[in-house]
Amino acid sequence: MGKTPERVIFTCGGTAGHVNPALAVAQLMLDRAPQTQILFVGAERGLEKDLIPKAGYAFETVHISSLHRSFKPAEIRHNLISVGNYLRAPHEARRILRRFQPQLVIGTGGYASFPMVKAAAKAGIPTAIHESNMVPGLTTRLLERFADRIMVSVEACREQYRDPSRVVVTGTPVRGGFFTRTKEQARQELGIQDGRPLIVSFWGSLGASGMNQRMADFLALEAAKEPFHHIHGAGGGYDALLRALGERGVALADHPSLEVRPYIYDMDRVLRAADLVLCRAGASTISELTALGVPALIVPSPYVTNNHQEKNARVLERAGGACVLLESEADGQTLFQKSCEILHSEQRRAEMSAAMTALGVPDAAQRIYDTVLALV
Repeated sequence: MGKTPERVIFTCGGTAGHVNPALAVAQLMLDRAPQTQILFVGAERGLEKDLIPKAGYAFETVHISSLHRSFKPAEIRHNLISVGNYLRAPHEARRILRRFQPQLVIGTGGYASFPMVKAAAKAGIPTAIHESNMVPGLTTRLLERFADRIMVSVEACREQYRDPSRVVVTGTPVRGGFFTRTKEQARQELGIQDGRPLIVSFWGSLGASGMNQRMADFLALEAAKEPFHHIHGAGGGYDALLRALGERGVALADHPSLEVRPYIYDMDRVLRAADLVLCRAGASTISELTALGVPALIVPSPYVTNNHQEKNARVLERAGGACVLLESEADGQTLFQKSCEILHSEQRRAEMSAAMTALGVPDAAQRIYDTVLALV
């Protein structure tokens, strides 16, 4: 392993799945070497501009944005701005490098990673990129020939790259709170002690309103016999879901095993207790499921770039840890039937859990830390 660098740049953005791995490794670096100076670089309008300063790190921006595949006037204007940003960002990246003088640059995904990692590589600064999705995104594809190391979530990802010798399987970091209790302790804390399985469901912000309508049908079917405990995070569609349940004659006060929340704030506890999770296939969610070994019924979001969520989900499906339904197939009745099939078979549940666990990589933050320090 190399020496701990004095100055490190993390560059990431777009989604929490890109930002959270960087934050986890940055914290580990500071735990090991508190004198390390860390700078985060992201896009001026990305999620990172809120998450990173809130975590207490210095943050700078480059101008970078995506290209849209449309000829509508608004999209053409957007693309013209993106082209201008593409020409502007390399100069901004080089200026940041000259000023901060990093000894290591680590990209964890998002468009902002591209100009920073490329500029660092051309300047002879050691670079590494981490891809949290199962299939490399556009930024990773573009940076593959520049980065010294490419870090991926699972072994099956290695075959996606031209030079496997530069690919290291590190996993994707998961928040430590997920491992502070056993499944039994989590169930006791949630008041689930009657032996019935627990379903946990959430759909995120992209397309959540449509999926919440389907969950109204799902919950109405459950209400007939309450075969399971169920915690559903409705997000911004909470009020609309309650109205939809009322229209179906379901009063949640009469069904104590069915719980609908605006948000699941204690996700570490709830996922730890779960026997089956119904969800999208974002990188952070996939990492948590594989870390905990929880079977999943996944409906990939069709609203994401390059259909990467379905690609994530299919890797889990091929391994045997998940059942995948496209959104066009996932009505409330089908979701309920598929859930029953999984939960009524202890053997199938155990096999899916084992498959998920086999995909997970423990100590991902430490593995990333070791990999990048070896470059310095």
